[in-house]
Amino acid sequence: MRVVLAEDLFLLRDGLVRLLEAYGFEIAAAVESGPELAAALAELEPDVAVVDVRLPPTHTDEGLQCALQARRKKPGLPVLVLSQHVEQLYARELLADGSGGVGYLLKDRVFDADSFVDAVRRVAAGGTAMDPQVIQQLLARRSGEDRPLARLTPREREVLELMAQGRSNTAIAAKLVVTERAVAKHTANIFAKLGLEVSDDDNRRVLAVLAYLDHGL
Repeated sequence: MRVVLAEDLFLLRDGLVRLLEAYGFEIAAAVESGPELAAALAELEPDVAVVDVRLPPTHTDEGLQCALQARRKKPGLPVLVLSQHVEQLYARELLADGSGGVGYLLKDRVFDADSFVDAVRRVAAGGTAMDPQVIQQLLARRSGEDRPLARLTPREREVLELMAQGRSNTAIAAKLVVTERAVAKHTANIFAKLGLEVSDDDNRRVLAVLAYLDHGL
């Protein structure tokens, strides 16, 4: 699996390169600036891009803008964004096209190598990997604006948050210590209350929920 990595801090970039290579990834390019990232994404067509939001020369949203531009040229290009803070605007832009293969992780909450690598693989496969804090902030803001979300029970909100992180019914059941049948029931209720079509495809259903939460923020 070929990865383009963009991170301006040398030690962190070098550490991520070593980590990903140890888990069998091929690093197609490891760059430190927006222009280098844009060129690498256009020329190398990687399986997944792991991108810091803030890159030179602007140190604002250079990394994200390069990733968004690449996704416009190649819809569905898997992108995993790394950030120091929860930036709702960045999360909204990343999720806006609904084409899948997206992730948003907070750097200081990547607790271990296995979870990070799992997130990279999940995004590369077209799924989602969202930090729980990002999901909670999207949910909190949306709940004050939209009545359908406000109709969810506390348990349904828990299930929705875990769905949005990209977890399967089996993983949700294990996390909440309930049966998969109970999770399926909660999921059906969530979709009914949000007016979303029920789907057996985990990726499509998570993307649908995220797109709904993102709409109008």
